[in-house]
Amino acid sequence: MSWGDAVLLIAGGFAAGFLAGTIGIGGGSLFVPTMTIGLGVSQAVAQGTSLVAIVPTALVSSVTHFREHNVLRGPALWMGGGGVVGAVLGALIAVEVPGPILARVWGGFLLFTAYRLAVQALRPASTGGGQRPS
Repeated sequence: MSWGDAVLLIAGGFAAGFLAGTIGIGGGSLFVPTMTIGLGVSQAVAQGTSLVAIVPTALVSSVTHFREHNVLRGPALWMGGGGVVGAVLGALIAVEVPGPILARVWGGFLLFTAYRLAVQALRPASTGGGQRPS
């Protein structure tokens, strides 16, 4: 790995951590494209590496939001439990799917997510939101 690669990875990690902490995105939204496009690694390796790299980012962001009382504990536990089961099943499937197909599925997911975020951002703001969980 060259110094240029290390700088790219550090910058990608910083951006993913910053965005995870500020707007709640998963780091994989940046980690996977950084590794596949920037470093030329395979989709499966990028996804696996991203999952390992996301752990510290998610922990730090989670603890910060928990301390600020920005967490609904019940839904977080249910989503976390479902996420564990989904992660196991998804990983078992991902290692069997050819890289180009996996890349297309990932690209489709990113496009769908971008579409949903754009629709939400263009919707008029509601007047009753913004309350913190108790």
